[in-house]
Amino acid sequence: MGKKRTANKAEQGRADSGKRSRVLAKIPKKKIGKGIVFIEASFNNTKVLFTEKNGNVVMWVTSSTLGFSSAKKATPYAAAKVADAIAEKATVIGVRDIDIIVKGVGGGRESALRSFLNRGFAVHSIRDRTPVPHNGPRRKKPRRV
Repeated sequence: MGKKRTANKAEQGRADSGKRSRVLAKIPKKKIGKGIVFIEASFNNTKVLFTEKNGNVVMWVTSSTLGFSSAKKATPYAAAKVADAIAEKATVIGVRDIDIIVKGVGGGRESALRSFLNRGFAVHSIRDRTPVPHNGPRRKKPRRV
């Protein structure tokens, strides 16, 4: 079956202990006042991307970069941690005003959004850009008997 992994006491409280500090170490040097946050929540992963107003990518974090693996990447807890990491980086570079664009139907969608709202940013707009099929594929021909 395989070896069982024993958890250390320091490791029990936090799934993303070592990788979180590494993610927060890469903070851009320039100061930005306004930005756009893209939250992409799929069934398998949660990605959060922060851009300037004109669309230049400043930073991004996924749940797998924080140390979550397999099915745990798509959980609301992982999405909240990803949003917290981006929010922490954004406050360091001086961001106050954000627009939020949400894409996807995953489980982490609402919790990532709530994390940004609880952090004290001035949110100007929240848009949903989830792709919706208009017509879909061609239907099957009726069966001849």
